[in-house]
Amino acid sequence: MTPLDSPVSLPPSRAAAPAPTAERWPVAEVEKLLALPFPELLFRAQQVHRENFDPTQVQLSTLLSIKTGGCPEDCAYCPQSARFDTGVSDQALLPIDQVVSAARDAKAAGATRFCMGAAWRGPKQRDLEPVLDMVKAVKALGMETCATLGLLKDGQAEQLRDAGLDYYNHNLDTSPDFYGDIISTRTYQDRLTTLDRVRDAGIHVCCGGIVGMGEDTHDRAGLIAQLANMEPYPESVPINSLVQVEGTPLHGSQSVDILDFVRVIAAARITMPKAHVRLSAGRTQMSDEAQALCFLAGANSIFYGDKLLTTGNPEGDRDRALLQRLGMQPA
Repeated sequence: MTPLDSPVSLPPSRAAAPAPTAERWPVAEVEKLLALPFPELLFRAQQVHRENFDPTQVQLSTLLSIKTGGCPEDCAYCPQSARFDTGVSDQALLPIDQVVSAARDAKAAGATRFCMGAAWRGPKQRDLEPVLDMVKAVKALGMETCATLGLLKDGQAEQLRDAGLDYYNHNLDTSPDFYGDIISTRTYQDRLTTLDRVRDAGIHVCCGGIVGMGEDTHDRAGLIAQLANMEPYPESVPINSLVQVEGTPLHGSQSVDILDFVRVIAAARITMPKAHVRLSAGRTQMSDEAQALCFLAGANSIFYGDKLLTTGNPEGDRDRALLQRLGMQPA
């Protein structure tokens, strides 16, 4: 019997909602997806994509670092950690007029969502106050707003919601099993607690991870399963390819095979059918053909602009040209 004759069945939740305690996607089932023949995996991902989205449209987001460097955490991939010598200095919070100007430029270039990132373990109240003003100002421009500020304390998600925040990004980065190899200064549960606070406040969740940090297929399946089994799963799922920065512990790691990366995109699309799956960091390392495969596998969102916090991103002209060549357009 060929793989086409005996497909991995889609979870019961596609036909009927499971009981609240049901695990829609066990890790072993996600591993089976990742192990499928490449054409079969992409075919299934494209089927799910077309059931839920126009496959020719891509949502554009722009990301701005509003507070760069000096983070006390030890995330092994991050050039903004104060523990690593990466040449990224500790910079103060940007003034609000500079943030609003960047948001206007992003909107004029076609972005519909503006994301603001701060290199904090989590915001103190005095830090949060000016960010709330930024959220209000960007929202007034008619854009969706997103923030990534680290761990949130009780009540902070509600303040962000009241200011008009639409999305909060807080990535899990990897599987629970592999997490301790990458970060020691905050636990997996710390991250889940912040995500619970965001969800309880009524803010949309943006949550994904990084591929290429030395994890194996089981860990990749563990990350996707963790995300897909959230109730509900995130509305936005950024999948990052590790950008290796000199001075970080992961610099010099073996790069992920692009086809393995595409497999993770496809698994995210199949297991989280209605989420926007964002082809995120690492696009500067990818050919146009590799990015096209990611879109075929179900990615339907990208970061648009020449910088992602502190690392590079394809120039807007290149992105526009690629989408035009593919017959795709901004959503």
